[in-house]
Amino acid sequence: MKNFVKIVIALLITFTVYSCKETKEEKVITPTEFVFTKEGSLILTKADGSHIQKLDIEFAEDDYERETGLMHRSSMEPLQGMLFILDEERLQNFHMKNTLIPLDLLFIDSSKKIVSFAENAKPMDLTSLPSQVPAKYVLEINGGLAEEWIIEVGDTVEWTKD
Repeated sequence: MKNFVKIVIALLITFTVYSCKETKEEKVITPTEFVFTKEGSLILTKADGSHIQKLDIEFAEDDYERETGLMHRSSMEPLQGMLFILDEERLQNFHMKNTLIPLDLLFIDSSKKIVSFAENAKPMDLTSLPSQVPAKYVLEINGGLAEEWIIEVGDTVEWTKD
């Protein structure tokens, strides 16, 4: 009987070590970095009609794209951005979960006028970044560019899809 118990214990230890070793080898997760894919162009214009900047943009149009946004990206070129096309014009709230780079968020109403900002949003911060008034679109650009380009409430955007 003692030998039987020893054999069972030895088998259990062998099985546990073998199965744990096999499991570790099978569960290798390789993170995939998201890369920018140009889907359109966007022009920022001052309220007086003068040109501010032209950007290459990606669109976030469905639930998955809007939820993912610019998460998991280690960089973005200065003349790139992401335009979120939201279901309805209302007060919007964004956060920086899993976002690795600082961003400026430009909240835009249905007439394509910039109505409020969240500038230099901190990477990985879960603090809510609300629009101050209802917005239908949100443009995310690299942090600091709104100030550098002197973007103001009342400036406008126009975009085209490729």
